[in-house]
Amino acid sequence: MTPRSIFLLISIIQWGTSSSETICSFYDLAQNLGNNDDIPGESVRPVKNWKTPTTVYIDLSLYTVISMDTSLQSLTTYIWFIMEWKNEFMNWTPEEFCGIEKIVSPGQNLWLPDLYIYEMTEGDDNSPVIPYFLIYNDGLIIDSKPMRIVSTCNLDIFKFPFDTQVCYLTFGPYIHSVKDIIMLPKYNSSLVNMNSQGIFVSKGDWTLLDVGVSNATIWSDGVEYSQVIFQITIKRAPVVYIINLIIPSCFLVILDIVSMFIQMGTGERLGFKITLVLGFSVLLLILNDMLPSSIHTPVLGIFCCVCLAVMVFSTIGSIATSYMLMLSESQPSVPAWIKIWIMRHLARVLRFKVKPHKKDEVPIAGEGNDGAYNGKKCEKIAELQEKKDLQKGKVSQEVKLLKRLLAEILHIHQELTLSKEKEDAKSDWCTAALIVDRLVFLLYLFIIIVMFTVVLSLQMAKSLGIISSIEEESQEYAVLCPLPSYSTYNGAPTFLRRKTVEDAKLKRLHSQDWWEF
Repeated sequence: MTPRSIFLLISIIQWGTSSSETICSFYDLAQNLGNNDDIPGESVRPVKNWKTPTTVYIDLSLYTVISMDTSLQSLTTYIWFIMEWKNEFMNWTPEEFCGIEKIVSPGQNLWLPDLYIYEMTEGDDNSPVIPYFLIYNDGLIIDSKPMRIVSTCNLDIFKFPFDTQVCYLTFGPYIHSVKDIIMLPKYNSSLVNMNSQGIFVSKGDWTLLDVGVSNATIWSDGVEYSQVIFQITIKRAPVVYIINLIIPSCFLVILDIVSMFIQMGTGERLGFKITLVLGFSVLLLILNDMLPSSIHTPVLGIFCCVCLAVMVFSTIGSIATSYMLMLSESQPSVPAWIKIWIMRHLARVLRFKVKPHKKDEVPIAGEGNDGAYNGKKCEKIAELQEKKDLQKGKVSQEVKLLKRLLAEILHIHQELTLSKEKEDAKSDWCTAALIVDRLVFLLYLFIIIVMFTVVLSLQMAKSLGIISSIEEESQEYAVLCPLPSYSTYNGAPTFLRRKTVEDAKLKRLHSQDWWEF
């Protein structure tokens, strides 16, 4: 080979090398991909063998909880969403394009999975529009964008406002069956929860406790569809409800208990109690606006209703005692059943000491229970005897005076006896009223203490259950939900699954019933 031919060969090689290094822009790479007729458009699933399903990986990070509509039982969240899959026809060699391994490109001409959120109730018109996709040289396509999702959530408000809600976001294809698209989580539950906890922004109403993920399948019309289920566990912040509702309710109940020490005879106690009942009714109206709409009544609503019922009961008890004191002025004697059941048996149960009535120290002969009647009889007998003596002319002036003095003394004794009987009856009515008042007070205290104990025990049990469940979930997910593993069935990759979505929701932690397809 001559020196001239060697020089020409070296020049050609250098020119080819320099020309290949000139393709160093994203535009040239995009033009090369756009002019490639082997890449199918958006209407064809990008696989070389139609029996090969497209594996789509899903990831989600919860950014914030915008609102929780308790009347509609809907949850509005803002998430960072990632979906990735492979286009088997789209690839290039980075060395031919100055080492470019990825490119950002609009996705108008790319095939997209028909992703559907099963719990969504409204469109995502308010979500930011991110029209770009990240494309790697091996055909991996990543669709990353923020999303605003309005979804349904079955609320359990029994422990409101100390409740914890569990909501689900289920992602899956709407048309393609499991033979075409397989949906899998990109990360396990531990990583998903860690990522969400790292970026979560609380607006004060809700606190994020846990985010878990699992994959499942569902059957519809004999067709099996793949799904990825995200479980979001959030806890309500109860400070606002404690300050605006629970503390005022407790103050009103304490005031109503203390009002039992107001004197019964005056009308101040009854008026004060009626005022407290009206104030508590206003709090119930506020509670009605705060409580979520549900067929299950929260324990706070039950507590307030029981407190109102007990306050009304104590008011009725005050009315009853006032009525007894009024009867002491009009009715001279206490009925026998009150003496037996209230002043004897109920007083013994309540440890109430009933003072016995004092009898006359100097009894008058012939006086019994009908002393007034005997006095009149003696007076009539004296008058008849006086008439007989006058007829006989044997009665002196001194005897007449003594007999008149005796008649006056008998009349005075009769008046004193009647007055004492009225005072004894009035004392009996007051005693019965005091016994009834003590019964109402003790029942009031018992019911309030029981209600407070039940509410506090429920709250403590709920708190301990949440802590233990979160620890168990984190441990279980770390073991049971690693990055998805594959097996093969008729040459196509398959995945571990469950029977239905309900099984996935109810047994996502205790995943011992998984099997290979």
